[in-house]
Amino acid sequence: MNDDCNLKYPLLMVHGMGFRDRKHLCYWGRIPKALESQGANVFFGNQDAVGSVEGNAGTIAKSLDEVLRITGAPKVNILAHSKGGLESRYLVNHGYHDKIASITTIDTPHHGSNTVDFLMKAPGWMVKAAAKGNDLWMWLLGDKHPDSMGCFDILTTKTATKFNIDNPAPEDIYCQSYAFKCTGAFSDSVFCLTYPLVKKFDGDNDGMVSTASAHWVNFKGVHTSPAKRGISHADVVDLRRRRFTSRKPGSDDEVSDIVVFYVNVVKELKQMGF
Repeated sequence: MNDDCNLKYPLLMVHGMGFRDRKHLCYWGRIPKALESQGANVFFGNQDAVGSVEGNAGTIAKSLDEVLRITGAPKVNILAHSKGGLESRYLVNHGYHDKIASITTIDTPHHGSNTVDFLMKAPGWMVKAAAKGNDLWMWLLGDKHPDSMGCFDILTTKTATKFNIDNPAPEDIYCQSYAFKCTGAFSDSVFCLTYPLVKKFDGDNDGMVSTASAHWVNFKGVHTSPAKRGISHADVVDLRRRRFTSRKPGSDDEVSDIVVFYVNVVKELKQMGF
């Protein structure tokens, strides 16, 4: 084992919408073990799959406090995917500023979605029924306080604009953001219906989140793979548990194996003193 990822502060990984942190079906695939094998001290947010930003931030706060208790560290580095990035931003602006060393967001919808704006124009009863049905399903899967309507709302551009005003990037905490993109509707069968819709209303995207919405402070660019399919919202968290292609990256914005991407992100954080 080398110590390339042996950070000064422990790493808290915060998942996105629709999944939970589970021991035997890890949201992050091979990534945590790869980071641990290179010295990182990895922990998880353990928030609800479809909880509100505020409610989930409260759960993440408890997880963060437990990390500090276990390790004795004064702060954590947060690595967040998708909606987890919004919850991390809320947390740093609501009482946890002094307990966070850095925040890295990956495919987080910082600016909402024109696509969701369009979908929310459906009859109110239809939207509420979909939310209630999803809440019940997620409650059965383990969510303590599912709030699908809250999740829908935070993804609208109007609510996102207000959220950004109320939760600015802290100037004295290092924050950075990354975006990924697919190349077409059939890049990933999971997003064959959503990709063209998001493409129509929001432009380039990973099947769920547009590259424009993922753009936040210290933006590190839009990443894809050397293969034709690109990298989807699920690929970013290693859903398939394998490298994308045997082709070597031809540029800094190409990724052949998502595990290597995360290792490099954490290595850079270490080099910066985090």
